[in-house]
Amino acid sequence: MADETPSFNSDERRFNALFIEISIRLFVIGFLAYWTFVIIAPFGAMIVWSVVLAVALYPLLDRLAGLLGGRETAAAALITVVALALVIGPVTWMGLGFVDPVKSVIAGFDNGDFAIPPPPAAVKAWPLIGAQLYSFWELASTNLRSALTQILPQLKPVGEYLLGMARNAGVGTLKFLLSVILSGFLLAYAQQLLVGMRALARRIDPSNGENYLNLAGATINAVSRGVMGLSIMQAVIGGVGMFLAEVPGANLLTIAILVLGIVQIGPLLVVAPVVFWAWTTLSTPAAIGLTICMLTVNYMDNVLKPFIFAHGLATPIPVIFIGVIGGVLAHGVAGLFVGPVVLAVVWELATAWIADEMVAGEGAAAVSRSQIAPLVESPTVPAER
Repeated sequence: MADETPSFNSDERRFNALFIEISIRLFVIGFLAYWTFVIIAPFGAMIVWSVVLAVALYPLLDRLAGLLGGRETAAAALITVVALALVIGPVTWMGLGFVDPVKSVIAGFDNGDFAIPPPPAAVKAWPLIGAQLYSFWELASTNLRSALTQILPQLKPVGEYLLGMARNAGVGTLKFLLSVILSGFLLAYAQQLLVGMRALARRIDPSNGENYLNLAGATINAVSRGVMGLSIMQAVIGGVGMFLAEVPGANLLTIAILVLGIVQIGPLLVVAPVVFWAWTTLSTPAAIGLTICMLTVNYMDNVLKPFIFAHGLATPIPVIFIGVIGGVLAHGVAGLFVGPVVLAVVWELATAWIADEMVAGEGAAAVSRSQIAPLVESPTVPAER
């Protein structure tokens, strides 16, 4: 029996050629996309931060360019310089505030001025750890260096962790500064980028792509103007007041006001102790001044937030809280600002997408009910045989 060689007609050959051509194209596109991702992955966080800053600052660019006769490049350069000054100034102030207490503690150790009071006798009666704690506390009160030598192996991992946090905070701050500069370039070409993003959104989703893009921009503006802007205002006013009043740990308390404002808890946890300290330590005029300052910080949240969010979005507090914590863990100090904004954008886009699907589903159900209703209201009677 002779071997039969398979034969392909012209349609099969065209299909095979088309399949091979599409496979090669998909492979090339996928390889280029992967290569691009590998190249820009180290700068991914900076790109996200710069985009968020550019979108948040675009309304200011539009107004400033109008005042400068339509020169958007000059307006973008001016905004970038001012933003860098606003970032570098507080960061330097807080950094110096951290350095001074560390210097004083080290000087106290060297000079022997740093002393620990002896433990009370009641500590011995504590269950389980009373005797050990009393012995160590008594040793620390008489010979602090010897006590620290005993716990040095346990303190070493903690010290390495703190050094890692400090290093990450420094790197994150540097990246944030570079993101501010990159956002200035994005602002300079804002119009061209906006046209390109709208075209890309229409290619991805012809029906709702541009609407989702507008929703993302509105979310960034609302969150940055509401949560971020108001929290920064509270931190600046409270920080200046505490610095002038020489409140102990003013830098840490300022950061606490900022964080509590962003996570939507409110600055009362800082305001109440500071006011109590003022009336127990300062003179009456100084205490009155610091009290007015701190009460302004506390209540400006209730007074200004309704106006700021009047045209904004109501993102749930857990989403903002998770964005703050996750942003700090992933990107350091800069993530404190960008984390809640990114999660708020994702939340609002997901909510809008689900709402569109629900509306489409309700519309389809309404059409089905309208088609079934005549049959239910006037059922056909089977013919008699």
